[in-house]
Amino acid sequence: MLDKLVVTGGLGFIGSNFIHHIIQSRKDVIVTNVDGQFMGSNPANVREVRGSIRYRFVKGDLADRSFVRRVLRKTDFVVNFAAQTHVDRSIAQPAPFFESNARGAFNLFESARENKITKLVHISTDEVYGSISSGSFSEESPLHPSSPYSATKAAADLMAQAWSMTYHLPIVTLRCTNNYGPRQHPEKFIPKMIIKALHGMDIPLYGGGRQIRDWIYVMDFCNAIQMALERAVAGEVCNISAGNELTNRDVAERLLKQLGETKAKIIEVEDRPGHDFRYSLDSKKAQVTLGWRPDHSFEEGLALTIDWYRKNEPWWRSMATKKVLSETPWKERW
Repeated sequence: MLDKLVVTGGLGFIGSNFIHHIIQSRKDVIVTNVDGQFMGSNPANVREVRGSIRYRFVKGDLADRSFVRRVLRKTDFVVNFAAQTHVDRSIAQPAPFFESNARGAFNLFESARENKITKLVHISTDEVYGSISSGSFSEESPLHPSSPYSATKAAADLMAQAWSMTYHLPIVTLRCTNNYGPRQHPEKFIPKMIIKALHGMDIPLYGGGRQIRDWIYVMDFCNAIQMALERAVAGEVCNISAGNELTNRDVAERLLKQLGETKAKIIEVEDRPGHDFRYSLDSKKAQVTLGWRPDHSFEEGLALTIDWYRKNEPWWRSMATKKVLSETPWKERW
């Protein structure tokens, strides 16, 4: 008997990569992709799996409670990627982030409870912890979000914890560091730099690019998500990180080196409000309890990512607008 899996936000970056991964790795799963087709959603992300008899797409908004209740009927498992994720846009226009990230999560958790879901994996972010000057956050560290995006994600995490304790909802929360790889929207840091560099445009770095992030290749995270579905204990929180802590300037310099000859140069631009300086997660728990390890070094993942964007310009061309590629997108009207 085939397991029925609902993936929310499956037209987005990580969600679509996970759908590709799970259909290839698990022949006993039927995937229903639920997506509201908001900014960041791209039907082209799942073009290769549309013909599969184990895949179907349903358009719908998690903010619609009745819709969520219907789509989860007779479902075994759920992976929740659905979220508005761009920090700059959350500063300019926070309301959509509340609707998708907080209200949508509430509706999903309630509907999962009503439909007696076997397990729900909720995808969160390292940004819920806020910035840390030294050391790394563990799963027991307090949440200290600093942007409308991270605040609404933290709200969903706390609901997940409460629904697990109060209603015994079988939910697992994964908090991951910065993902990069194929199919990521051009508004994000690495694809934005790749596209600008390919066109000989300057690479803008907030405040000189001194901020530190830990980077993970998206397919390594997809593998962790599958392991959480199969092995994680309900009610647990797991940090997922690859140990690739780099300043934004380091990333830009490595990217330009891999790209080779280009007219692009790195420039410093005004920093955005409330910009966290450093994120760092301790992922020993995931390594021990899930048996998970990343398979790609940063250099390997970056090379694969650059190669994908070089070969797939028709995928990103229409999305790479002047506003999306802006040096200070948090000042734009979205």
